[in-house]
Amino acid sequence: MSQTTERVLRLLALLQTRPQWTGNELAERLGVTGRCIRRDVERLRELGYPVSAVQGAGGGYQLVAGKAIPPLLLDDDEAVAMAVALRFAAAGTLAGASESALRALSKLDKVMPPRLRAEVRAIQEATDVLGGPPQAEVDGEVLMVLARCCRDLTRARFSYQARDGAETERTVEPVRLVATGRRWYLMAWDLDRDDWRTFRLDRMSTVTASTFRFRFREHPDPVEYIRRSIRSSPTEFRVRVRLLATIDEVQQRIPWTGGTLTKSGSATVLEFTAGTLDWPAMHLARVGIPFEVLEPAEFRETLRALGDRLAAAAAS
Repeated sequence: MSQTTERVLRLLALLQTRPQWTGNELAERLGVTGRCIRRDVERLRELGYPVSAVQGAGGGYQLVAGKAIPPLLLDDDEAVAMAVALRFAAAGTLAGASESALRALSKLDKVMPPRLRAEVRAIQEATDVLGGPPQAEVDGEVLMVLARCCRDLTRARFSYQARDGAETERTVEPVRLVATGRRWYLMAWDLDRDDWRTFRLDRMSTVTASTFRFRFREHPDPVEYIRRSIRSSPTEFRVRVRLLATIDEVQQRIPWTGGTLTKSGSATVLEFTAGTLDWPAMHLARVGIPFEVLEPAEFRETLRALGDRLAAAAAS
């Protein structure tokens, strides 16, 4: 690769990391003159990258949206994250996205290094989806370490923050990752408790894989086990709402992970528990299915307060 080509690619990578760079900042980062930066920006424009330039004290260069999507530069973590998301979409967890996701995934697989393809496969093969497509943020390194442990049957160690905030050190034999849309969970055999346990990935820290390989254990179905764990976890509110739609319609619109659905004439009763009422209120309002609150009364107040805030924002 020529020095000029390498420098232009480095410039593109920088422009993708921040909304705006000054010419001096880019020149300093790349070790060139401002004139050289201007020439490289022109090269990017010729390749289809819409780079805007604003003169003056508050100006600089920025990569803006164009009429077509030019090639993207992705680092390893970004490439793995994109491939994992596309695989979930291609599997049908995102309505109407399967064919497009397969095409995009095929293009990405062709240019992805073998080592990254192996990481993507490890996450895919170690993960089940409960309810809807994964949307919760999760540390990519934690996810990768645990996926490898599930695949290779190696023990994992990590610090874990309990519900009351207490920190404990855990050594486990990971079996399966389960993404619920809101959160990621690990089902594992806890060596200290001598029993199966579920762990939230957002409560883990300093996750490491040991060199000790364990023997496969017969285990409960991970999805059902974690579903029961979610339902039985201590919460403050028990919520029941009547959705004015059939069960099939509700399941298509609301991939609920911890609740139960019951037919009620032409409607559907959704029952779930929650530690806070704010998130269920926003979620139910967003899906667009009319519903009635059966209990508790506090949920009506939460919905009313949310409606007032939205109305005020719309009127502002």
